[in-house]
Order: sequence, then structure tokens, then C-alpha cells
Amino acid sequence: MSDRSTMTEQRWVAFGSSGAVGSIHRVETGFEVRLMRDDSALGTYPTLDVAKSALHASMLPGSDWPEYREH
Repeated sequence: MSDRSTMTEQRWVAFGSSGAVGSIHRVETGFEVRLMRDDSALGTYPTLDVAKSALHASMLPGSDWPEYREH
């Protein structure tokens, strides 16, 4: 019998007033932020809280803090 480790992906989807605006993915180096309107990642951040702040900062000025749901 072999010893296997299973890596499960963690992802949080950010929902604003008009629907999904982006997502945060746990990666080996931290938390990667992706916006629905962009093909590439916005960046990788050291903590989930910093990633959430970065995603919110990339939204339109005056946008409410999005609701984050883990998927």
C-alpha cells in the first residue's frame, strides 16, 4: 500500500451587488486574486485577508465590500 497525500483546492468567490466579481485561490506561494473581467491573475498575496483587500481595492470606487464564499 502506498502513502498518498491529497491536496484539495481552496477557492473563495467574491460577490458584489451585480454578481461574481472575482475569486481568490490558495496557491503554494499564498493567495492568488483573479478578477472576472481579466484573463490573468491580479497578483499573489501572503494572507487571505490581504488578498481580500486587494480584490476589493480593484473594484470600482465606492463599491461595497464583497461577500466571500468558499467553494
